[in-house]
Amino acid sequence: MHIQLHFKVQADTGLGVGAHLAIGHSHVGGVGGVALEGSGIGNLFFNTIYLVFLSLLVSVPMGVAAGIYMAEYAKQGKFTKFLRMCIETMSSLPSIVVGLFGYLVFIVMTGSQWNLFSGALAVSILSIPLIMTVTEDAFKSLPQGYKRGSLAMGATLWQTIYKVLLPACLPRIMTGVILAAGRGFGEAAALLYTAGMSTDINWNSWNLLSPTCPLNPFRPGETLALHIWASRTEALAANAAQMANLSSAILMLLVLSFSLGARYLSTYLDTKTGGSRK
Repeated sequence: MHIQLHFKVQADTGLGVGAHLAIGHSHVGGVGGVALEGSGIGNLFFNTIYLVFLSLLVSVPMGVAAGIYMAEYAKQGKFTKFLRMCIETMSSLPSIVVGLFGYLVFIVMTGSQWNLFSGALAVSILSIPLIMTVTEDAFKSLPQGYKRGSLAMGATLWQTIYKVLLPACLPRIMTGVILAAGRGFGEAAALLYTAGMSTDINWNSWNLLSPTCPLNPFRPGETLALHIWASRTEALAANAAQMANLSSAILMLLVLSFSLGARYLSTYLDTKTGGSRK
């Protein structure tokens, strides 16, 4: 099946973007297209989603666990103050510094090439402080009756956290996850030195050890944000500006779709665990 979509964006400033999109295996004229082969940006679209998924796979468990520790287990003292200082430092690091750190640790020191997993780890460094802070604030903002009531019923602290406090904090934690994912979707500087600027995917190869397998996390993978940056700065193609505008529009729709989907999931889980509210 071949799906085509035609659209045109025109602004009052005179900036116009004409596009002819096709999801298929043929070359499309005009600006290029969202094709999984050839000159389309379908592979970059997949790389973006896959990299954000890998980064959330790392940052969400670590960020939530760190937030729970800081809210429920950490005692006031010099060590806790030192941890907070480290977290604040991580949250304020420039993306390019994280990218260079990731290149040194994940690429040079491991002797590997640019790959998606290194890029995901670099993005996780930027995401963990955000998710941790949101989780800690969510736990501390809950009424004390949640915790005291559960402990009074004979539950342990861990049972109280897992069965009572964490479900109650889920909507706010999902907000942190959405913000972290949004940064991952739009990140470019941290991925420039870690994920690479090339993509070679064979959609007929599903061997995870193959360098062209779409699901191989240790292959290079250019994302939409990197493609936008490259198209605007060093591309030689005549339609580079149009491709950058098209990629920007698709990236914005991707972030919006993810945010709406995550918010719907959060509302559904909140309703399921807390019952219907009138």
